[in-house]
Amino acid sequence: MKNLIAINGSPRKNWNTAQLLQHAVQGAKDAGATAEIVNLYALNFKGCTSCFACKLKNRPHGTCAMKDDLSPVLEKIKAADAIIFGSPIYFMNLSAGMIAFIERLFFSNYIYSNEIPTVFPKKLPSAFIYTMNMTENHFEFFGMKERLGMYETFTEKILGVAPKVLRAFNTVQFKDYSRYESSIFDADEKFAYREKHFPDDCAAAYNIGRDLVSE
Repeated sequence: MKNLIAINGSPRKNWNTAQLLQHAVQGAKDAGATAEIVNLYALNFKGCTSCFACKLKNRPHGTCAMKDDLSPVLEKIKAADAIIFGSPIYFMNLSAGMIAFIERLFFSNYIYSNEIPTVFPKKLPSAFIYTMNMTENHFEFFGMKERLGMYETFTEKILGVAPKVLRAFNTVQFKDYSRYESSIFDADEKFAYREKHFPDDCAAAYNIGRDLVSE
């Protein structure tokens, strides 16, 4: 039985990113796999500290020397059959928690070698699920495909397989916009967009989860 791990890089456990990951997990389960969501913001950890222990010649490569709540998750990923990186876009980038996670996972498996760039033990199918307040037009205008593409490129380099990608645009941030200073938004338009498009995003996430464990 295959196993999928979905990483929630949002501090919100039940909002846009988490909801899409829940559909992806269900798709994997319906395909006969086991699947779980790891909520990064429930863990006590930090990003890479450049100790370079993972690069020493006198110790095995591929293991981050830091010991914290993220350590068992990194080991569990090595035994997984697929992984999904789910993150909201904050200030034109992944969430700080997701960036810290990627640093720890990728750098410990990236080797400064002319012969091999990665010591990750196998090819691991993956996907990125992005949720963002910006529209698709803003995404293109600000060059976000190229910015986020750097993470996707390194994912292929380290895990050996090009990741699938799902982008959910123009997401709803609040249940009640009237409670917050948010005059730059048209709340009615935001909710109308969600009603029209978010079900398709959920279906796409479901298909990603299913397909990752079916390949």
